[in-house]
Amino acid sequence: MITSLLGKKIGMTQVYDAQNVLVPVTVVEAGPCAVIQVKTTATDGYNAVQIGYAKKKTKNTASGELGHAKKAGLDAAPRVVGEVRLATAPTLKVGDVVTVDAAFKEGQFIDVSGVTKGKGFQGVVRRFKVAGGPAAHGSMFHRRIGSIGMRQTPGRSWKNQSMPGHMGTLSSTVQNLRVVKIIADKNLLLIKGAVPGANGDDVVVRTAIKGQPRVIAPKAEAPGKPAAKPAAKPAAAKK
Repeated sequence: MITSLLGKKIGMTQVYDAQNVLVPVTVVEAGPCAVIQVKTTATDGYNAVQIGYAKKKTKNTASGELGHAKKAGLDAAPRVVGEVRLATAPTLKVGDVVTVDAAFKEGQFIDVSGVTKGKGFQGVVRRFKVAGGPAAHGSMFHRRIGSIGMRQTPGRSWKNQSMPGHMGTLSSTVQNLRVVKIIADKNLLLIKGAVPGANGDDVVVRTAIKGQPRVIAPKAEAPGKPAAKPAAKPAAAKK
C-alpha cells in the first residue's frame, strides 16, 4: 500500500484531543485516489504508482488524458495526477482506489506539500524582514532597502541580494505534522498545525520521512568469536 495521497486543503478549526486539550488543526480532504497506472522495473525501469484525485470536466479534458483515464476504467479524467515512487514492486492494480484510512492512521507524523499564498510585489521589509531605517518623520528613510553597492571594488551588486520583488506562490513542505483524527466516511484528515496554501488549494500528503521513530536492531555477535575463558580459580593459601 502506498503512503502518499493527493488532496485539497479545506480550512482550519480546533478540536479536543484524547487528553482534552484544545488543538488547532487543518482539515484536508485526502483522496480517494484512483490508481491510473502501475510502473515496474521491468516495464519502466523503476517502481511507482500513478494516482489521480478529483474529476475534470470532459470539455476541458484533452483526448490523450481521457483515453489514459478510460484505460484505468474511469469515466472522467482526474483533475490532479501524481506519481508515488516505491522501493519494491507495487501490489496495487490499475483501477484500485486508495482511501485515507488505508494510507494513514491517527497519531502518525506526516509531511504536507503545497504552494504558498501569493503576496504580490512586496518590499524588503515584508519580504526579507529587513529592519529599515528610523521611524522619525525627519529621517526620510523608513522602509527602503538602502545601499547595495560595493564601491569601486567589485563595482557591482552581489548575487542573491535581497531586493523588492514577487513574494509567495512557491512550493513548500511542512514536515512532521501529527494526524489528530481521521474521518474516513468523508475522507478527511485533521492535522495539527498549518499547511501551505489557501483554502481549496491542492496538497500532497505523505508519511513523514524524518519524524518516524528510529528502529535500532540488536547487535549480533561476530561469527567465529571464541568463547570466553572461565575465570581462573584462586590459588590455595600456603600453610
